Amino acid sequence: MKEIRIHARAGQGAITTAALLGTAAFIGGKYALAFPHFGAERMGAPMNAFVRLSDQVIRLRSQVYEPDYLIVLDPSLMRGFDVFEGFRPGGVAIINHHEKVQCPKPIQNIKVFTVPGNDIATEVLGRPIGNTTILGAFAAATNEFGLESLQQAILERFSGEVAKKNAEAARRGYEYIKERCLR
Repeated sequence: MKEIRIHARAGQGAITTAALLGTAAFIGGKYALAFPHFGAERMGAPMNAFVRLSDQVIRLRSQVYEPDYLIVLDPSLMRGFDVFEGFRPGGVAIINHHEKVQCPKPIQNIKVFTVPGNDIATEVLGRPIGNTTILGAFAAATNEFGLESLQQAILERFSGEVAKKNAEAARRGYEYIKERCLR
């Protein structure tokens, strides 16, 4: 079983991110469980969402304390929280950050990818909500599911032009990692 912890602020799409990630994995043939964890229920408050992926039925329902993968949708959270707490050796972290890509040199047996998800989302969607871009990067960096599964999950979740633009943002995030870091 692989466990994923998503760090974000309320309103940045963490719940949608978790749901899309779980749906994409399910479409790709895995079992998935996705759920949020809230503190204060207000816009901008730090929050987490969790996803578990497995080839077998998932019965564990607790929070994720030792993730295999991290997704950080708001890098400002890294100043006040240890987002890497409990991170397993060999893990992969995807961080939404405006800086140009920093292809990972494993640090203590982990890989950290930075992706300008909000910048890409602004170009494609007209809004700086980079969660689908970051999910595309996650798919490329982890191979837990393919881009096609993610785009199908997006098309099932959204409709019309919003669905098409989010599928394009996911493709751009996927290609960002494949072209710059995994050649």
